[in-house]
Amino acid sequence: MTQQLPPEVLNLIDAALTEDQAFNDPTTQTLIPGEVVGSGMLRAKANGVLAGAGVAEAVFHRVDPDLDVALLMDDGADLSPGQDIASVRGSAASILRAERTALNFMQRMSGIASATNRYVREVEGTAARIVDTRKTAPGHRFLDKYSVRMGGGYNHRLNLADGILIKDNHLAARASLEEPLGAVVRHAIARASHTIRVEVEVESLEQVREAVDAGAHIIMLDNMSVDMMREAVGIIAGRASVEASGGITMETVRAVAETGVDLISIGGLTHSTDALDISLDLEFPG
Repeated sequence: MTQQLPPEVLNLIDAALTEDQAFNDPTTQTLIPGEVVGSGMLRAKANGVLAGAGVAEAVFHRVDPDLDVALLMDDGADLSPGQDIASVRGSAASILRAERTALNFMQRMSGIASATNRYVREVEGTAARIVDTRKTAPGHRFLDKYSVRMGGGYNHRLNLADGILIKDNHLAARASLEEPLGAVVRHAIARASHTIRVEVEVESLEQVREAVDAGAHIIMLDNMSVDMMREAVGIIAGRASVEASGGITMETVRAVAETGVDLISIGGLTHSTDALDISLDLEFPG
Protein backbone atom coordinates (compact mmCIF):
# COMPACT_ATOMS: atom_id res chain seq x y z
CA MET A 1 0.00 0.00 0.00
CA THR A 2 2.83 2.39 -0.81
CA GLN A 3 1.27 3.78 -3.99
CA GLN A 4 -2.16 4.48 -5.47
CA LEU A 5 -4.07 4.87 -2.25
CA PRO A 6 -7.82 5.08 -2.91
CA PRO A 7 -9.56 8.46 -2.61
CA GLU A 8 -11.30 7.34 0.59
CA VAL A 9 -7.94 6.91 2.32
CA LEU A 10 -6.50 10.18 0.99
CA ASN A 11 -9.63 11.98 2.19
CA LEU A 12 -9.23 10.36 5.61
CA ILE A 13 -5.59 11.48 5.76
CA ASP A 14 -6.62 15.03 4.87
CA ALA A 15 -9.32 14.98 7.53
CA ALA A 16 -6.83 13.76 10.15
CA LEU A 17 -4.31 16.46 9.23
CA THR A 18 -7.05 19.09 9.40
CA GLU A 19 -8.18 17.75 12.77
CA ASP A 20 -4.63 18.07 14.07
CA GLN A 21 -4.21 21.53 12.47
CA ALA A 22 -0.97 20.32 10.92
CA PHE A 23 -0.65 23.47 8.84
CA ASN A 24 -1.28 25.78 11.78
CA ASP A 25 1.29 24.59 14.33
CA PRO A 26 2.51 27.57 16.37
CA THR A 27 5.13 25.48 18.20
CA THR A 28 6.88 24.52 14.98
CA GLN A 29 6.30 27.89 13.35
CA THR A 30 7.85 29.66 16.33
CA LEU A 31 10.84 27.39 16.96
CA ILE A 32 11.85 25.59 13.75
CA PRO A 33 13.14 27.71 10.84
CA GLY A 34 12.22 26.44 7.41
CA GLU A 35 15.82 25.80 6.43
CA VAL A 36 16.47 23.30 9.24
CA VAL A 37 16.83 19.79 7.80
CA GLY A 38 16.16 16.66 9.85
CA SER A 39 16.35 12.91 9.42
CA GLY A 40 13.75 10.75 11.11
CA MET A 41 13.49 7.00 11.61
CA LEU A 42 10.18 5.27 12.23
CA ARG A 43 11.10 2.46 14.59
CA ALA A 44 9.21 -0.43 16.21
CA LYS A 45 9.23 -0.57 20.01
CA ALA A 46 7.32 -3.83 20.40
CA ASN A 47 6.83 -7.20 18.75
CA GLY A 48 4.07 -7.33 16.18
CA VAL A 49 3.10 -7.20 12.52
CA LEU A 50 3.50 -4.09 10.37
CA ALA A 51 0.58 -2.40 8.64
CA GLY A 52 0.19 1.17 7.43
CA ALA A 53 3.70 1.99 6.23
CA GLY A 54 2.34 3.30 2.94
CA VAL A 55 -0.30 5.35 4.73
CA ALA A 56 2.38 6.98 6.90
CA GLU A 57 4.38 7.73 3.76
CA ALA A 58 1.30 9.38 2.23
CA VAL A 59 0.82 11.51 5.36
CA PHE A 60 4.36 12.89 5.11
CA HIS A 61 3.95 13.62 1.41
CA ARG A 62 0.55 15.24 1.98
CA VAL A 63 2.22 17.69 4.37
CA ASP A 64 5.30 18.21 2.18
CA PRO A 65 5.76 16.49 -1.22
CA ASP A 66 9.50 17.27 -1.04
CA LEU A 67 10.12 15.01 1.96
CA ASP A 68 12.21 11.97 1.10
CA VAL A 69 10.50 8.89 2.56
CA ALA A 70 12.03 5.42 2.22
CA LEU A 71 10.07 2.35 3.31
CA LEU A 72 12.45 -0.26 4.69
CA MET A 73 9.82 -2.98 5.37
CA ASP A 74 6.64 -4.16 3.69
CA ASP A 75 3.25 -4.36 5.35
CA GLY A 76 2.68 -7.83 6.76
CA ALA A 77 6.30 -8.17 7.97
CA ASP A 78 7.08 -9.25 11.51
CA LEU A 79 8.37 -6.51 13.80
CA SER A 80 10.64 -6.64 16.82
CA PRO A 81 11.74 -3.86 19.19
CA GLY A 82 14.34 -1.56 17.66
CA GLN A 83 13.56 -2.53 14.07
CA ASP A 84 13.69 0.29 11.52
CA ILE A 85 10.49 0.59 9.47
CA ALA A 86 10.98 3.71 7.37
CA SER A 87 13.13 6.81 7.13
CA VAL A 88 12.12 10.37 6.35
CA ARG A 89 14.42 13.26 5.52
CA GLY A 90 13.83 16.90 4.67
CA SER A 91 12.32 19.96 6.29
CA ALA A 92 12.28 19.33 10.03
CA ALA A 93 9.23 21.56 10.36
CA SER A 94 7.31 19.42 7.87
CA ILE A 95 8.34 16.18 9.59
CA LEU A 96 7.19 17.51 12.96
CA ARG A 97 3.83 18.62 11.59
CA ALA A 98 3.19 15.20 10.04
CA GLU A 99 4.68 13.04 12.80
CA ARG A 100 1.67 12.44 15.07
CA THR A 101 -0.81 11.77 12.30
CA ALA A 102 1.56 9.36 10.52
CA LEU A 103 2.19 7.48 13.75
CA ASN A 104 -1.49 7.38 14.67
CA PHE A 105 -2.35 5.60 11.44
CA MET A 106 0.57 3.18 11.57
CA GLN A 107 0.18 2.35 15.27
CA ARG A 108 -3.53 1.58 14.97
CA MET A 109 -3.13 -0.43 11.78
CA SER A 110 -0.15 -2.40 13.11
CA GLY A 111 -2.05 -3.08 16.33
CA ILE A 112 -4.92 -4.60 14.34
CA ALA A 113 -2.55 -6.65 12.18
CA SER A 114 -0.69 -7.88 15.26
CA ALA A 115 -3.84 -8.91 17.14
CA THR A 116 -5.16 -10.68 14.05
CA ASN A 117 -1.90 -12.55 13.62
CA ARG A 118 -2.03 -13.82 17.21
CA TYR A 119 -5.45 -15.35 16.55
CA VAL A 120 -4.33 -16.76 13.20
CA ARG A 121 -1.36 -18.47 14.84
CA GLU A 122 -3.59 -19.85 17.58
CA VAL A 123 -5.79 -21.76 15.09
CA GLU A 124 -2.96 -23.04 12.86
CA GLY A 125 -3.53 -26.63 11.78
CA THR A 126 -7.34 -26.28 11.70
CA ALA A 127 -9.53 -25.37 8.74
CA ALA A 128 -10.93 -22.26 10.45
CA ARG A 129 -10.32 -18.77 9.11
CA ILE A 130 -10.17 -15.71 11.36
CA VAL A 131 -12.43 -12.95 10.02
CA ASP A 132 -13.28 -9.42 11.07
CA THR A 133 -16.63 -7.65 11.44
CA ARG A 134 -18.09 -4.22 10.62
CA LYS A 135 -17.17 -3.05 14.15
CA THR A 136 -14.59 -0.62 12.82
CA ALA A 137 -13.73 2.97 13.69
CA PRO A 138 -15.98 5.31 11.68
CA GLY A 139 -14.19 6.31 8.49
CA HIS A 140 -11.44 3.72 8.99
CA ARG A 141 -13.25 0.70 7.53
CA PHE A 142 -10.94 0.30 4.52
CA LEU A 143 -7.77 0.61 6.61
CA ASP A 144 -9.02 -1.55 9.48
CA LYS A 145 -9.93 -4.39 7.15
CA TYR A 146 -6.71 -4.01 5.17
CA SER A 147 -4.82 -4.37 8.45
CA VAL A 148 -6.67 -7.60 9.26
CA ARG A 149 -5.48 -9.02 5.93
CA MET A 150 -1.92 -7.97 6.70
CA GLY A 151 -2.16 -10.01 9.90
CA GLY A 152 -3.22 -13.10 7.98
CA GLY A 153 -6.95 -12.80 8.60
CA TYR A 154 -9.85 -12.47 6.19
CA ASN A 155 -12.58 -9.90 5.69
CA HIS A 156 -16.25 -10.34 6.43
CA ARG A 157 -18.60 -7.88 4.70
CA LEU A 158 -16.91 -4.59 3.85
CA ASN A 159 -20.30 -2.88 4.09
CA LEU A 160 -24.02 -3.60 4.14
CA ALA A 161 -24.13 -4.04 0.37
CA ASP A 162 -21.70 -6.97 0.40
CA GLY A 163 -24.24 -9.64 1.33
CA ILE A 164 -27.42 -10.52 3.16
CA LEU A 165 -26.87 -11.17 6.87
CA ILE A 166 -30.10 -11.91 8.71
CA LYS A 167 -29.57 -11.09 12.39
CA ASP A 168 -31.79 -11.34 15.44
CA ASN A 169 -33.47 -7.98 14.91
CA HIS A 170 -34.29 -8.84 11.28
CA LEU A 171 -35.82 -12.11 12.47
CA ALA A 172 -37.77 -10.30 15.17
CA ALA A 173 -39.15 -7.84 12.61
CA ARG A 174 -40.27 -10.66 10.32
CA ALA A 175 -41.67 -12.61 13.30
CA SER A 176 -43.98 -9.66 13.89
CA LEU A 177 -45.39 -10.55 10.45
CA GLU A 178 -45.78 -14.15 11.64
CA GLU A 179 -42.95 -15.41 9.43
CA PRO A 180 -40.71 -18.13 10.94
CA LEU A 181 -36.93 -18.28 10.45
CA GLY A 182 -37.01 -20.79 7.61
CA ALA A 183 -39.47 -18.70 5.66
CA VAL A 184 -37.33 -15.59 6.23
CA VAL A 185 -34.31 -17.36 4.74
CA ARG A 186 -36.27 -18.63 1.73
CA HIS A 187 -37.73 -15.15 1.21
CA ALA A 188 -34.24 -13.60 1.21
CA ILE A 189 -32.82 -16.19 -1.21
CA ALA A 190 -35.76 -15.76 -3.59
CA ARG A 191 -35.42 -11.98 -3.72
CA ALA A 192 -31.62 -11.70 -3.70
CA SER A 193 -29.37 -11.26 -6.71
CA HIS A 194 -27.73 -14.50 -7.83
CA THR A 195 -24.38 -12.95 -6.83
CA ILE A 196 -25.41 -12.46 -3.20
CA ARG A 197 -25.00 -15.10 -0.48
CA VAL A 198 -27.47 -15.31 2.38
CA GLU A 199 -26.24 -15.74 5.95
CA VAL A 200 -28.44 -16.13 9.02
CA GLU A 201 -27.58 -15.76 12.70
CA VAL A 202 -28.89 -18.56 14.93
CA GLU A 203 -28.87 -19.12 18.68
CA SER A 204 -30.23 -22.66 19.07
CA LEU A 205 -29.92 -26.07 17.44
CA GLU A 206 -33.56 -25.85 16.38
CA GLN A 207 -32.75 -22.67 14.47
CA VAL A 208 -29.70 -24.39 12.94
CA ARG A 209 -31.98 -27.09 11.51
CA GLU A 210 -34.46 -24.50 10.20
CA ALA A 211 -31.72 -22.45 8.57
CA VAL A 212 -29.93 -25.33 6.84
CA ASP A 213 -33.20 -26.88 5.65
CA ALA A 214 -34.19 -23.50 4.17
CA GLY A 215 -31.00 -23.37 2.12
CA ALA A 216 -28.98 -20.68 3.93
CA HIS A 217 -25.52 -20.36 2.40
CA ILE A 218 -23.82 -19.43 5.70
CA ILE A 219 -25.01 -20.11 9.23
CA MET A 220 -23.65 -17.96 12.05
CA LEU A 221 -23.57 -19.65 15.44
CA ASP A 222 -24.07 -16.79 17.87
CA ASN A 223 -22.72 -17.11 21.44
CA MET A 224 -22.94 -20.89 21.50
CA SER A 225 -20.91 -23.13 23.77
CA VAL A 226 -18.15 -25.21 22.20
CA ASP A 227 -20.17 -28.41 22.66
CA MET A 228 -23.21 -26.81 21.05
CA MET A 229 -21.10 -25.55 18.13
CA ARG A 230 -19.76 -29.06 17.56
CA GLU A 231 -23.28 -30.45 17.46
CA ALA A 232 -24.37 -27.68 15.08
CA VAL A 233 -21.51 -28.47 12.71
CA GLY A 234 -22.69 -32.09 12.68
CA ILE A 235 -26.27 -31.06 11.87
CA ILE A 236 -25.16 -28.77 9.03
CA ALA A 237 -22.87 -31.52 7.68
CA GLY A 238 -21.29 -29.43 4.94
CA ARG A 239 -24.56 -28.11 3.50
CA ALA A 240 -23.59 -24.54 4.42
CA SER A 241 -20.54 -22.66 5.61
CA VAL A 242 -20.43 -22.28 9.38
CA GLU A 243 -19.35 -19.12 11.22
CA ALA A 244 -18.77 -18.92 14.96
CA SER A 245 -19.31 -15.51 16.57
CA GLY A 246 -19.74 -13.85 19.93
CA GLY A 247 -17.42 -13.59 22.91
CA ILE A 248 -14.55 -15.57 21.38
CA THR A 249 -11.19 -14.81 23.00
CA MET A 250 -7.58 -15.87 22.61
CA GLU A 251 -8.19 -18.42 25.37
CA THR A 252 -11.18 -20.03 23.62
CA VAL A 253 -10.47 -19.61 19.90
CA ARG A 254 -8.54 -22.88 19.51
CA ALA A 255 -11.35 -24.92 21.00
CA VAL A 256 -13.84 -23.13 18.76
CA ALA A 257 -11.72 -23.86 15.68
CA GLU A 258 -11.52 -27.53 16.59
CA THR A 259 -15.33 -27.87 16.45
CA GLY A 260 -15.04 -27.79 12.65
CA VAL A 261 -16.42 -24.31 11.96
CA ASP A 262 -15.21 -22.61 8.79
CA LEU A 263 -15.06 -19.02 10.02
CA ILE A 264 -14.46 -17.37 13.38
CA SER A 265 -15.47 -13.71 13.48
CA ILE A 266 -13.93 -11.48 16.14
CA GLY A 267 -15.15 -7.90 16.53
CA GLY A 268 -12.35 -7.06 18.95
CA LEU A 269 -9.80 -7.19 16.13
CA THR A 270 -10.95 -3.74 15.05
CA HIS A 271 -13.14 -2.22 17.75
CA SER A 272 -10.81 -2.52 20.74
CA THR A 273 -7.31 -3.45 19.65
CA ASP A 274 -4.35 -1.79 21.36
CA ALA A 275 -2.10 0.32 19.16
CA LEU A 276 1.37 -1.07 18.52
CA ASP A 277 4.17 1.06 19.97
CA ILE A 278 6.08 2.77 17.13
CA SER A 279 8.16 5.92 17.47
CA LEU A 280 9.81 8.49 15.26
CA ASP A 281 13.35 9.44 16.30
CA LEU A 282 14.47 12.70 14.72
CA GLU A 283 18.13 13.66 14.28
CA PHE A 284 19.83 16.73 12.90
CA PRO A 285 23.11 16.60 10.95
CA GLY A 286 25.86 18.63 12.56
